[in-house]
Amino acid sequence: MTPDAPPATDDSFELYDLRVEVVVPEGRRILCGAKPGDHFVLQGEMLSLPPGQGFSIYSLAAVLPLLAAKQRVTDANDWMSTDAEVACPDPNCPTRLRIVRTGRRRFRHADTSAVPLPTVGGTVAGGRTAR
Repeated sequence: MTPDAPPATDDSFELYDLRVEVVVPEGRRILCGAKPGDHFVLQGEMLSLPPGQGFSIYSLAAVLPLLAAKQRVTDANDWMSTDAEVACPDPNCPTRLRIVRTGRRRFRHADTSAVPLPTVGGTVAGGRTAR
């Protein structure tokens, strides 16, 4: 076991917190309604926008399928670890959506799912004794 690894009886896992920010090329006409500095934050499954700021549903639709994968730990050689920008879905809009990993947060399986972990010989996968 490495020093940072949770104990074998722990049903926890980590996800990255993400910040998705609009990247606006200087001097270009923006068509998606975005402004420089627009962003949202994803912590676990909770998406938050700053007060008074909106976000295009079309831009959100373009980035949404990638967010769960970006939250997970990935191999350093995986493109998901290195590629961080998504094009605006409007082919005439030059903005990009940059996905930035901002920190890690620990969750417990029992707090996030009604489905119990599988048991192996009376012990839940991960080492915890089944109740």
